[in-house]
Amino acid sequence: MTCCGGNIAADGAVGVSASADFSRAEELLHAGRERNDGTVEYVFSAPDIHCGACISSIERAIRPMHGVAYVRVNLSLRRVTVHLDPAATGPIEVAGALAALGFPARPVDLGDLDELERKRRDSELLKSLAVAGFASANIMLLSVSVWSGAEGATRDLFHLISALIAIPAVFYAGRVFFRSAWGALRNGRVNMDVPISLAISLATGMSLFEALTGGDKTYFEAATMLLFFLLIGRYLDQRMRERVRTAVVQLSRLSVKGANVLTGDGEMRYLPLDEIEPGMTVRVFAGERLPVDGTVENGLSDVDRSLVTGESLPVTAEAGTALEAGAMNLTGVLDIEVTNTADKSFLAEVRAMMEAAENGRGAYVRAADRAARLYAPFVHSLAAIAFVAWMVITGGDWHTSLYIAIALLIITCPCALGLAVPVVHVIGATRLFENGILMKDGAALERLAEADEAVFDKTGTLTTGTPTVIGCAIERPSDIAIARALAASSGHPASRALLTHLDAGATARGTDIAEHPGLGVEGAFSGGRARLGRRAWVAEIAEDMSDSDRSGGLAFAVEGGPLLAVELGEHVRDGAAAAIDALHNAGLGTRIVSGDAAAQVAGLADRLGVTEWHADQSPADKIARIEALRAEGKKVLFVGDGINDAPALAAGHVSMAPASGSDVGRTAADFVFTRDSLEAVTAARGIALRAQALVKQNFGLAFAYNVIAVPIAMAGMVTPLVAAIAMSASSIVVVLNSMRLTRGDPAPAANRPARSALAVGTGSMEAAE
Repeated sequence: MTCCGGNIAADGAVGVSASADFSRAEELLHAGRERNDGTVEYVFSAPDIHCGACISSIERAIRPMHGVAYVRVNLSLRRVTVHLDPAATGPIEVAGALAALGFPARPVDLGDLDELERKRRDSELLKSLAVAGFASANIMLLSVSVWSGAEGATRDLFHLISALIAIPAVFYAGRVFFRSAWGALRNGRVNMDVPISLAISLATGMSLFEALTGGDKTYFEAATMLLFFLLIGRYLDQRMRERVRTAVVQLSRLSVKGANVLTGDGEMRYLPLDEIEPGMTVRVFAGERLPVDGTVENGLSDVDRSLVTGESLPVTAEAGTALEAGAMNLTGVLDIEVTNTADKSFLAEVRAMMEAAENGRGAYVRAADRAARLYAPFVHSLAAIAFVAWMVITGGDWHTSLYIAIALLIITCPCALGLAVPVVHVIGATRLFENGILMKDGAALERLAEADEAVFDKTGTLTTGTPTVIGCAIERPSDIAIARALAASSGHPASRALLTHLDAGATARGTDIAEHPGLGVEGAFSGGRARLGRRAWVAEIAEDMSDSDRSGGLAFAVEGGPLLAVELGEHVRDGAAAAIDALHNAGLGTRIVSGDAAAQVAGLADRLGVTEWHADQSPADKIARIEALRAEGKKVLFVGDGINDAPALAAGHVSMAPASGSDVGRTAADFVFTRDSLEAVTAARGIALRAQALVKQNFGLAFAYNVIAVPIAMAGMVTPLVAAIAMSASSIVVVLNSMRLTRGDPAPAANRPARSALAVGTGSMEAAE
């Protein structure tokens, strides 16, 4: 069945043959998402995208299509986002156009970003690398015998054995480059794999001709060695780019598939997420995440809203409390009136901001790839000039002229240029790992070195993120024993903190101990009823107190006894003060942008010497702060930990997150530090600055090599084998230079003794929340 000239293959790829699978066409038609401007957004997975030339080809071809309002290609995710006017064109036409360009595509589900395809491609590159390495080593052993003086039948035999090893190895290991080059040529364009494939094919073909005709020299080792080094660079580059693809998957896992909806007659019915509409009432049990945004109609519970605020302490949700999709219901049952559909929920908004920020950040990669596109025509022109010139010089000797052209193609293969950056990134990643820092994106080293403004989240980043007791009026042994019994019966973070604080002494025996969601824990003991929880609730059984004394906070009391306050706070993360001092000394501006209340943010900023701070910031507010700094020409290093920080982590010029943060926050960040000290930030920046210097040196070495090697090759002074050795030598020089990153201290500030931890008081339980 045909459908608008496009064909949907059985595996989901879109082709251009005369037939199509109607069910897959229907999948395309229903994969879109309506936008406020009247267009429909479609996202296609196109696994064959791998460079800037691919991006340019797709955007140039799709943008002029009738009804296309927007097109953007994401290199890291290998996805094409298109906004279409549904009255003018449809996704099937776009899919057909992509297939015609050589990029079979299928609609994307955010929960399934072609993980199997990624693993298959990684496996293919690794196998190709192993085959090329094996062939290079064995052919080199045979070549040593020929170089040592083997002649006649022995030399010819060694050449034929080398051919038997090299030809299948070249076909297998080189298919990554051959497939890419053929796809480009078939669609009328040229990429960097074209001259690479040409050099490998010519070297192998001429060597086979020499082996079959009894020639003196073959260059099979040159072809396989060239493949081996190029595959190293390609594998490292692909692995680093694809690590950023999992951020959206992690975020999507927070979305539930459906919810229990209360009907008019009080019955409960399960509905899929896309069928839940505003005005419906959904019931959320303890341990479940909210499926959509809504307002509490009935119930009382503790809710973890760290997704929104980044704060570790749960809030009390009661009638009238507005809650967001993705928040975790901890203790009670809540009936929620739906206020937004799933595709317009807070969680969907966070995910959309992450995707938009990721697309914008890809401009650095695209700019580098566009510059690299100049390589192919330049090298082809040089090889053609060399061939023609030597045909004239030698009076038509095509054999010599072609050998010189092959040598030129080999000696100018961008192996050193290709390794200049990824080798530094890999060594940098190792150096970072030694310092307790994980790098998620190789290009982030360059961006970290460029950063000139540091923006920190508060809770979980500058502070430890977990509540701690910094003041406690519970002192009598009998009160301590009862408080321990109550705290041990609760899973609330405040109770856990108090239990840790009261780590000595006995635990009293009580009866009827129960936790009251949103209030605290109560039980019966020999001295009477006892409560631990919100101050106003605990005060009901304590001695008579004024209303001002019942305002809030965590408290404990035994019936008829005094109300004993417990002051909660957070500790400043080790090394926070030293890290901020080091950044100041390095000329970076620093500021705090937090979802916490103004009093807590101001107190922390004063203790750390940070003059710029912003409180009560939502994820969108944090994005706006970063955009404002970017408009001023700043390059922002954002350091945050929570799910609510994920969009800002993606939007920053570069980002870091502690390993103690949320899964989504860690995935969205460029760097994750596992050490407790915040001086990991300055250590990472020290490594980034050294890496940036080495990358520039590597480019200088590669440029100098080509300035010297190209004229020599054009003069006919090198053979293809010598060209391959020279090319490999330039790569080795680049690698050795990059290894200098393994020496030295990454950042002097990183090893300075950290200042003593500071406690940041919350004053009351509500303030902490």
